[in-house]
Amino acid sequence: MQRYEYKVIPAPRRGTKSREAKSTEDRFALTLTTLMNDQGREGWEYQRAETLPCDERSGFTKIKTTEQIMLVFRRPLSAAAASLAPGLVAVAPAGPPADGPAMFRPLAAEPATPRLGPAVEPAPGPAPAVGRAE
Repeated sequence: MQRYEYKVIPAPRRGTKSREAKSTEDRFALTLTTLMNDQGREGWEYQRAETLPCDERSGFTKIKTTEQIMLVFRRPLSAAAASLAPGLVAVAPAGPPADGPAMFRPLAAEPATPRLGPAVEPAPGPAPAVGRAE
């Protein structure tokens, strides 16, 4: 089963100025193209754009809910990276899930926490000075 890692970044809010992009739509398209090509060079595959709610403080006691547009990317994990990242979730191929989506299924048993050894005593020497020097 293929494992993936995901990356979520905020969508750009405005286009960058460019000589070849004259209109607002062209500038914005160029900005998105540049962003997606940069992510693609790093191995990230574009999945989708999501609009998600985000609570923000507004004043001292009020909370305002805004919507944030996020871009979702994924890339396959190599076998070595998959063994180093046991907390990542395996995503099932498309099709009806047997017992719920794979992204919400618990993973196999977590690896045991490494044991820590005894603390090392500091080397004997003069005690550090405490307080102000007069």
